[in-house]
Amino acid sequence: MAEAKKIGVVGATFLVAGNMMGSGVFLLPSSLAKIGTASIWGWLITTAGALLLAFVFAKLGKLAPKAGGPYAYARDWFGPYMGFQTNTIYWFANWIGNVAIPIAAVGYFSYFFPILSEPLVRCIAVLILVWALSFANMIGPAFVSRVQTVTTSFALVPILGIAIFGWFFFDADIFKGAYNVSGESNFGAISSAAALTLWAFIGVESASVTAGVVENPEKNVARATLAGVFLAAIAYIASSSVIMGMVPNGELQVSDAPFALAAAKAVGGWGGALVSLCAFIGAAGSLGGWILLTAQSAKAASDDGLFPSIFSKTNKDDVPVKGVLIVAVLMTLAVLVTSTSKTASAQFDVITSAAVVLTLLPYIYSCVACYFVVERSHTLVHTGAFWTLTSLTVVYCLWAIYGSSGTIVQYAFLFVLFITVFYPFFSEERRQQRQRSREAAAISSGAQRS
Repeated sequence: MAEAKKIGVVGATFLVAGNMMGSGVFLLPSSLAKIGTASIWGWLITTAGALLLAFVFAKLGKLAPKAGGPYAYARDWFGPYMGFQTNTIYWFANWIGNVAIPIAAVGYFSYFFPILSEPLVRCIAVLILVWALSFANMIGPAFVSRVQTVTTSFALVPILGIAIFGWFFFDADIFKGAYNVSGESNFGAISSAAALTLWAFIGVESASVTAGVVENPEKNVARATLAGVFLAAIAYIASSSVIMGMVPNGELQVSDAPFALAAAKAVGGWGGALVSLCAFIGAAGSLGGWILLTAQSAKAASDDGLFPSIFSKTNKDDVPVKGVLIVAVLMTLAVLVTSTSKTASAQFDVITSAAVVLTLLPYIYSCVACYFVVERSHTLVHTGAFWTLTSLTVVYCLWAIYGSSGTIVQYAFLFVLFITVFYPFFSEERRQQRQRSREAAAISSGAQRS
């Protein structure tokens, strides 16, 4: 069998940046408008936290590149149960979060076809995107990477265009007039903003998770991770700041296409149309990369016997087709459950909040595992410095949980406890014990017959 084509450093960089920018920024200005311009402080803090996470995953990718990302590190350093828990949480977070991507894409396409704002029509359009990109994944990772490299270029047009040229239309009074409209204290508002903006950086581990399909992962995973986060961070802060100074807060809160709204206010309808088209292509294309990431994470755990075996079955191109199909079905169910939301931005908020909280626990495990990886290969001085960095990263992740919706955190905690009951079905110790019991029973039965 010919070796499957792998992703180079440029493709992996665009995979990281595209997974973040394609899904993380296009509807967030509307979500953050409910907090106000104080959310810019949340962006700055989250960027610092994301760079710390990027450094953690870059270090892991260089010293111990493993397919499966957070799952693989939790498994190796904390044992099979933590590996099982991490993968299950991470897998659920991914396919739930994936639903937000086509919602954002369709929200922008409603600029051309307002009927897409209707819940039923929006639901159908979102499902078409989900299944189209799922089938694209069955062609192979190299194809998905090529598609995402192109679509990320389209995504950069509205993000960088607004970030650079929007300042000519920036109104300081609009920006200052909505500093904190959340009804919370400034600290509470900034904490909430930090939790929301973290969604924009979910995907920082993309190159690490897909290390199995990246060329020369010891070097390229680290390079792609840091470059992807740096590219996204600059675009995020600049574009969000300028939009909040171009669009009145009341309009921004209810918009399903905030970048297009800003462009239309600046240069007219043609600008809004161009931005909407580019945002649609960028968001839709990023869905392919996220489906790839979700399937690879499940496959890595399934290969170890810590997830149903169906997820490890691949076709001739080493694509876990059945795993992709299962993800598509679950995403379809999530779309249907949340389709009653009145606007795309409201549906987006519910999905992203749940995905962020679930993703943070695997991130914390990865930080702690990274300390052990560094301790094994570095001097005491380097290990101490890295312990400080990983500790700061863990504190940031805990703070992001603090800033999240209390109800969502409560349900996430209950979910973590609930999945414990499924671990015995994937425990190697349990399988060995059952095998020994069967062998003992067979020996006993043979002795009785004789």
